[in-house]
Amino acid sequence: MQLVLISGLSGSGKSVALNVLEDSGYYCVDNLPVALVVPLLESLAGSGHERVALSMDARSGQSVRELPQTVAALKQQGVDVRLLFLDAKDETLIKRFSETRRLHPLSQGELTLAESIARERELLDDVGELGHHIDTSELSPNTLRSWIKNLVEVDRSRLTLMFESFGFKQGLPLDADFVFDVRCLPNPFYEPQLRELTGLDRPVAAFLEKDEATRNMYRDIHAFIANWLPAFERENRSYLTVAVGCTGGQHRSVYFAERLGAAFRANNQVMIRHRQIR
Repeated sequence: MQLVLISGLSGSGKSVALNVLEDSGYYCVDNLPVALVVPLLESLAGSGHERVALSMDARSGQSVRELPQTVAALKQQGVDVRLLFLDAKDETLIKRFSETRRLHPLSQGELTLAESIARERELLDDVGELGHHIDTSELSPNTLRSWIKNLVEVDRSRLTLMFESFGFKQGLPLDADFVFDVRCLPNPFYEPQLRELTGLDRPVAAFLEKDEATRNMYRDIHAFIANWLPAFERENRSYLTVAVGCTGGQHRSVYFAERLGAAFRANNQVMIRHRQIR
Protein backbone atom coordinates (compact mmCIF):
# COMPACT_ATOMS: atom_id res chain seq x y z
CA MET A 1 0.00 0.00 0.00
CA GLN A 2 1.14 3.52 -0.81
CA LEU A 3 0.20 6.05 1.85
CA VAL A 4 0.52 9.82 1.45
CA LEU A 5 0.01 11.90 4.57
CA ILE A 6 -0.88 15.55 4.13
CA SER A 7 -0.26 17.86 7.06
CA GLY A 8 0.64 21.46 7.70
CA LEU A 9 -0.72 24.83 8.69
CA SER A 10 -4.37 25.77 8.27
CA GLY A 11 -4.71 27.91 5.16
CA SER A 12 -1.57 26.50 3.54
CA GLY A 13 -3.41 24.54 0.82
CA LYS A 14 -3.95 21.09 2.33
CA SER A 15 -7.43 20.82 0.79
CA VAL A 16 -5.98 21.61 -2.63
CA ALA A 17 -3.36 18.89 -2.18
CA LEU A 18 -5.89 16.30 -1.02
CA ASN A 19 -8.19 17.08 -3.95
CA VAL A 20 -5.29 16.56 -6.37
CA LEU A 21 -4.62 13.13 -4.90
CA GLU A 22 -8.29 12.19 -4.99
CA ASP A 23 -8.42 13.16 -8.67
CA SER A 24 -5.34 10.97 -9.19
CA GLY A 25 -7.11 7.88 -7.87
CA TYR A 26 -6.18 7.96 -4.17
CA TYR A 27 -8.67 6.95 -1.50
CA CYS A 28 -8.78 10.16 0.56
CA VAL A 29 -9.88 11.01 4.08
CA ASP A 30 -9.72 14.52 5.53
CA ASN A 31 -9.10 15.39 9.20
CA LEU A 32 -8.52 11.81 10.33
CA PRO A 33 -7.48 11.41 14.00
CA VAL A 34 -4.02 9.87 14.28
CA ALA A 35 -5.34 7.00 16.41
CA LEU A 36 -7.53 5.87 13.50
CA VAL A 37 -4.79 5.66 10.87
CA VAL A 38 -3.78 2.05 11.55
CA PRO A 39 -7.39 0.77 11.93
CA LEU A 40 -8.36 2.48 8.67
CA LEU A 41 -5.46 0.93 6.77
CA GLU A 42 -6.30 -2.48 8.21
CA SER A 43 -9.91 -2.12 7.09
CA LEU A 44 -8.77 -1.16 3.60
CA ALA A 45 -6.40 -4.12 3.25
CA GLY A 46 -7.59 -6.34 0.43
CA SER A 47 -10.27 -3.85 -0.63
CA GLY A 48 -8.44 -2.79 -3.77
CA HIS A 49 -7.46 0.61 -2.38
CA GLU A 50 -3.69 0.42 -2.83
CA ARG A 51 -3.15 4.18 -2.79
CA VAL A 52 -4.41 6.11 0.22
CA ALA A 53 -4.07 9.79 1.16
CA LEU A 54 -4.91 11.12 4.61
CA SER A 55 -5.00 14.68 5.90
CA MET A 56 -4.04 15.19 9.55
CA ASP A 57 -3.34 18.47 11.26
CA ALA A 58 -3.87 20.55 14.38
CA ARG A 59 -7.66 20.07 14.22
CA SER A 60 -6.94 16.78 15.99
CA GLY A 61 -5.49 18.68 18.95
CA GLN A 62 -2.67 17.22 21.01
CA SER A 63 -3.07 13.79 19.39
CA VAL A 64 -1.33 15.07 16.24
CA ARG A 65 1.91 14.88 18.24
CA GLU A 66 1.60 11.07 18.00
CA LEU A 67 2.01 11.14 14.22
CA PRO A 68 5.84 10.63 14.21
CA GLN A 69 5.49 7.39 16.18
CA THR A 70 2.66 6.22 13.91
CA VAL A 71 4.70 6.92 10.78
CA ALA A 72 7.70 5.02 12.20
CA ALA A 73 5.50 2.02 13.06
CA LEU A 74 3.92 1.96 9.59
CA LYS A 75 7.32 2.01 7.92
CA GLN A 76 8.43 -0.93 10.06
CA GLN A 77 5.37 -2.81 8.77
CA GLY A 78 6.47 -2.20 5.18
CA VAL A 79 3.95 0.50 4.30
CA ASP A 80 5.28 2.96 1.70
CA VAL A 81 4.68 6.18 3.64
CA ARG A 82 5.49 9.70 2.53
CA LEU A 83 4.49 12.89 4.28
CA LEU A 84 3.98 16.25 2.60
CA PHE A 85 3.99 19.18 5.02
CA LEU A 86 2.46 22.38 3.68
CA ASP A 87 3.48 25.68 5.20
CA ALA A 88 3.28 29.41 4.48
CA LYS A 89 4.53 32.62 6.01
CA ASP A 90 2.42 34.06 8.83
CA GLU A 91 1.51 37.17 6.86
CA THR A 92 0.29 35.00 3.98
CA LEU A 93 -1.86 32.85 6.26
CA ILE A 94 -3.35 35.91 7.94
CA LYS A 95 -4.18 37.39 4.54
CA ARG A 96 -5.83 34.18 3.34
CA PHE A 97 -8.00 33.87 6.46
CA SER A 98 -8.96 37.53 6.20
CA GLU A 99 -9.94 37.19 2.55
CA THR A 100 -12.09 34.09 3.13
CA ARG A 101 -13.42 35.32 6.51
CA ARG A 102 -12.92 31.85 7.91
CA LEU A 103 -12.18 31.25 11.57
CA HIS A 104 -8.93 29.54 12.40
CA PRO A 105 -9.70 26.06 13.80
CA LEU A 106 -7.72 26.80 16.98
CA SER A 107 -9.14 30.26 17.66
CA GLN A 108 -12.20 29.11 19.68
CA GLY A 109 -12.98 32.76 20.30
CA GLU A 110 -10.11 33.10 22.76
CA LEU A 111 -7.00 33.50 20.59
CA THR A 112 -6.27 36.10 17.95
CA LEU A 113 -5.52 34.86 14.44
CA ALA A 114 -1.79 35.45 14.91
CA GLU A 115 -1.85 33.62 18.26
CA SER A 116 -3.76 30.71 16.70
CA ILE A 117 -1.15 30.36 13.95
CA ALA A 118 1.67 30.45 16.51
CA ARG A 119 -0.08 27.77 18.57
CA GLU A 120 -0.58 25.62 15.49
CA ARG A 121 3.11 25.86 14.59
CA GLU A 122 3.96 24.67 18.09
CA LEU A 123 1.64 21.67 17.83
CA LEU A 124 3.00 20.66 14.42
CA ASP A 125 6.67 21.30 15.11
CA ASP A 126 7.67 17.61 15.24
CA VAL A 127 5.41 16.67 12.33
CA GLY A 128 7.09 19.20 10.04
CA GLU A 129 10.38 17.34 10.40
CA LEU A 130 8.96 14.07 9.05
CA GLY A 131 8.61 14.72 5.36
CA HIS A 132 8.92 17.08 2.46
CA HIS A 133 8.28 20.71 3.32
CA ILE A 134 6.37 22.83 0.78
CA ASP A 135 6.18 26.59 1.23
CA THR A 136 2.98 27.71 -0.51
CA SER A 137 3.36 31.42 0.33
CA GLU A 138 3.87 32.55 -3.26
CA LEU A 139 2.14 29.67 -5.03
CA SER A 140 -1.08 29.80 -6.97
CA PRO A 141 -3.47 26.85 -6.52
CA ASN A 142 -2.62 25.62 -10.03
CA THR A 143 1.12 25.68 -9.30
CA LEU A 144 0.59 23.79 -6.05
CA ARG A 145 -1.52 21.19 -7.87
CA SER A 146 1.29 20.67 -10.38
CA TRP A 147 3.93 20.33 -7.66
CA ILE A 148 1.86 17.79 -5.73
CA LYS A 149 1.31 15.68 -8.86
CA ASN A 150 5.03 15.66 -9.59
CA LEU A 151 5.98 14.79 -6.02
CA VAL A 152 3.78 11.72 -5.74
CA GLU A 153 5.05 10.36 -9.06
CA VAL A 154 8.78 10.33 -8.22
CA ASP A 155 10.66 7.16 -7.30
CA ARG A 156 10.47 6.93 -3.49
CA SER A 157 13.45 4.58 -3.31
CA ARG A 158 15.79 7.39 -4.39
CA LEU A 159 16.55 10.80 -2.94
CA THR A 160 14.92 13.61 -4.92
CA LEU A 161 17.19 16.62 -5.37
CA MET A 162 15.16 19.83 -5.65
CA PHE A 163 16.59 23.00 -7.18
CA GLU A 164 14.43 26.01 -6.42
CA SER A 165 14.82 29.58 -7.62
CA PHE A 166 13.33 32.47 -5.66
CA GLY A 167 13.45 36.22 -5.21
CA PHE A 168 14.71 37.75 -1.97
CA LYS A 169 12.05 40.45 -2.41
CA GLN A 170 9.51 37.80 -1.39
CA GLY A 171 11.60 36.52 1.50
CA LEU A 172 13.39 33.23 2.10
CA PRO A 173 11.47 30.07 1.16
CA LEU A 174 10.48 28.02 4.21
CA ASP A 175 11.16 24.69 2.50
CA ALA A 176 14.87 25.15 1.68
CA ASP A 177 17.58 22.90 3.15
CA PHE A 178 20.35 25.04 1.64
CA VAL A 179 20.13 28.65 0.42
CA PHE A 180 22.63 30.25 -1.95
CA ASP A 181 22.60 34.00 -2.61
CA VAL A 182 23.65 35.04 -6.15
CA ARG A 183 22.71 38.73 -5.86
CA CYS A 184 26.38 39.68 -6.04
CA LEU A 185 26.51 38.66 -9.72
CA PRO A 186 25.75 40.95 -12.69
CA ASN A 187 22.00 41.53 -12.97
CA PRO A 188 20.42 41.03 -16.42
CA PHE A 189 17.50 43.18 -15.25
CA TYR A 190 19.59 46.28 -15.94
CA GLU A 191 20.17 45.24 -19.54
CA PRO A 192 17.18 46.62 -21.53
CA GLN A 193 17.21 43.75 -24.04
CA LEU A 194 17.20 41.15 -21.22
CA ARG A 195 14.86 42.75 -18.67
CA GLU A 196 11.68 41.09 -19.93
CA LEU A 197 13.36 37.69 -20.35
CA THR A 198 14.12 35.12 -17.64
CA GLY A 199 16.90 32.72 -16.77
CA LEU A 200 15.16 30.19 -19.00
CA ASP A 201 16.12 32.21 -22.07
CA ARG A 202 19.42 31.65 -23.85
CA PRO A 203 20.39 35.37 -24.11
CA VAL A 204 20.25 35.66 -20.32
CA ALA A 205 22.34 32.51 -19.90
CA ALA A 206 24.90 33.81 -22.41
CA PHE A 207 25.11 37.13 -20.57
CA LEU A 208 25.79 35.40 -17.25
CA GLU A 209 28.17 32.77 -18.57
CA LYS A 210 30.59 35.32 -19.96
CA ASP A 211 31.12 36.66 -16.43
CA GLU A 212 33.99 35.06 -14.49
CA ALA A 213 32.31 35.56 -11.11
CA THR A 214 29.23 33.67 -12.34
CA ARG A 215 31.39 30.79 -13.51
CA ASN A 216 33.21 30.67 -10.17
CA MET A 217 29.97 30.82 -8.18
CA TYR A 218 28.47 27.98 -10.20
CA ARG A 219 31.59 25.86 -9.75
CA ASP A 220 31.61 26.39 -5.97
CA ILE A 221 27.90 25.63 -5.49
CA HIS A 222 28.14 22.53 -7.68
CA ALA A 223 31.16 21.29 -5.73
CA PHE A 224 29.43 21.84 -2.38
CA ILE A 225 26.34 19.87 -3.40
CA ALA A 226 28.38 17.09 -5.03
CA ASN A 227 30.54 16.73 -1.91
CA TRP A 228 27.65 16.56 0.58
CA LEU A 229 24.92 14.80 -1.38
CA PRO A 230 26.21 11.29 -0.53
CA ALA A 231 25.93 12.09 3.19
CA PHE A 232 22.25 12.94 2.83
CA GLU A 233 21.67 9.80 0.77
CA ARG A 234 23.23 7.71 3.54
CA GLU A 235 20.75 9.27 5.98
CA ASN A 236 17.90 7.92 3.81
CA ARG A 237 16.57 11.38 3.09
CA SER A 238 13.71 11.43 0.59
CA TYR A 239 14.18 15.06 -0.49
CA LEU A 240 16.91 17.68 -0.42
CA THR A 241 15.94 21.21 -1.46
CA VAL A 242 18.61 23.60 -2.69
CA ALA A 243 17.30 27.15 -3.07
CA VAL A 244 19.11 29.80 -5.12
CA GLY A 245 17.98 33.38 -4.72
CA CYS A 246 18.47 36.65 -6.57
CA THR A 247 16.65 39.95 -6.17
CA GLY A 248 13.46 39.27 -8.11
CA GLY A 249 13.72 35.54 -8.80
CA GLN A 250 13.55 35.99 -12.57
CA HIS A 251 17.05 35.87 -14.02
CA ARG A 252 20.16 34.79 -12.07
CA SER A 253 18.50 32.36 -9.66
CA VAL A 254 16.50 30.75 -12.46
CA TYR A 255 19.63 30.29 -14.54
CA PHE A 256 21.48 28.64 -11.64
CA ALA A 257 18.59 26.32 -10.76
CA GLU A 258 18.29 25.18 -14.36
CA ARG A 259 22.01 24.69 -14.86
CA LEU A 260 22.53 22.84 -11.58
CA GLY A 261 19.50 20.65 -12.26
CA ALA A 262 20.82 19.72 -15.68
CA ALA A 263 24.24 18.89 -14.26
CA PHE A 264 22.95 16.59 -11.52
CA ARG A 265 20.13 14.97 -13.51
CA ALA A 266 22.44 12.46 -15.20
CA ASN A 267 23.01 10.56 -11.93
CA ASN A 268 20.26 11.79 -9.63
CA GLN A 269 16.51 12.19 -9.45
CA VAL A 270 16.06 15.94 -9.98
CA MET A 271 13.16 18.36 -9.86
CA ILE A 272 13.34 22.09 -10.65
CA ARG A 273 11.00 24.75 -9.31
CA HIS A 274 10.80 28.47 -10.01
CA ARG A 275 8.83 30.27 -7.33
CA GLN A 276 8.54 33.64 -9.06
CA ILE A 277 7.95 32.48 -12.64
CA ARG A 278 4.34 31.69 -13.52
